[in-house]
Amino acid sequence: MDDAVLAQPARQYALVAQAIRYLRAHAQQQPTLAEVAAAVHLSEHHLQRIFAAWAGISPKRFLQYLSKEHALAALRSEQGVLGAAQASGLSGPGRLHDLLVSCEAMTPGEIKSGGAGLVLGWGQAETPFGIALVGWTPRGICYLAFLDDDAAQRLQELRRAWPAAELRQEEAQAQRLMDQVFPTTPQPGRLHLLLRGTNFQLKVWEALLRLPPGRRVSYTQLAALAGRPRAQRAVGSALAANTIAYLIPCHRVIRESGESGHYRWGDERKRVMLAWEAATSTSMTVEPA
Repeated sequence: MDDAVLAQPARQYALVAQAIRYLRAHAQQQPTLAEVAAAVHLSEHHLQRIFAAWAGISPKRFLQYLSKEHALAALRSEQGVLGAAQASGLSGPGRLHDLLVSCEAMTPGEIKSGGAGLVLGWGQAETPFGIALVGWTPRGICYLAFLDDDAAQRLQELRRAWPAAELRQEEAQAQRLMDQVFPTTPQPGRLHLLLRGTNFQLKVWEALLRLPPGRRVSYTQLAALAGRPRAQRAVGSALAANTIAYLIPCHRVIRESGESGHYRWGDERKRVMLAWEAATSTSMTVEPA
């Protein structure tokens, strides 16, 4: 297939859609890149390039996402870890464990139990940007949302993520955590985050975590930092899925025009955050657990 045909957007879309259909139909067989490329009559190089440009991730990453979704469904339907691995086309429990820990921040056993046996602390606390609801596990902060008369909705969102965990309200600890996140004077420290998302979402969030305080980036720049320079729309979706406000600093992403743009926890709050960061500094290190 010549480059002139491949340069046509409609043709690129059709090829990527065909590749996605093939991957969905053959996910349990864990097809290689060469097999997918042959199925859509492309070279491996062209498939990799076009698929990443349109889908925001590589065919391999998309297959990992499908395998993860199959595994989650299998575990929730009462299958054991070995059965879930086989149903997902994975070679064994070890590969399933690695896949779910990297994408969901939980082991297969924890997912199967819905977090049963896990104590998840939560509470409301004062911050420079209003009251926040924060959730944490022994591995790190797993939830942070600013509240605007929607506390019950935010708590329900946290419960849905960990349906069988024991939620323990600890207001004092919540305030201590927020005092670490928003210190009145700059101080060294380290906070761990428990990230759960698709491979592409994790790459976008980790790219944001590498930004220095006060640095602003456009969607295009963030896509490049995440290794997918043409995936601006997918970047927007990853930002919308973020449930750890401020610490995963999606407020630093602005429009190409320089306007601040939309923010899940309020456009006015976003503008205040950017101004606050410009006037303060901290040596706090935030990293995935």
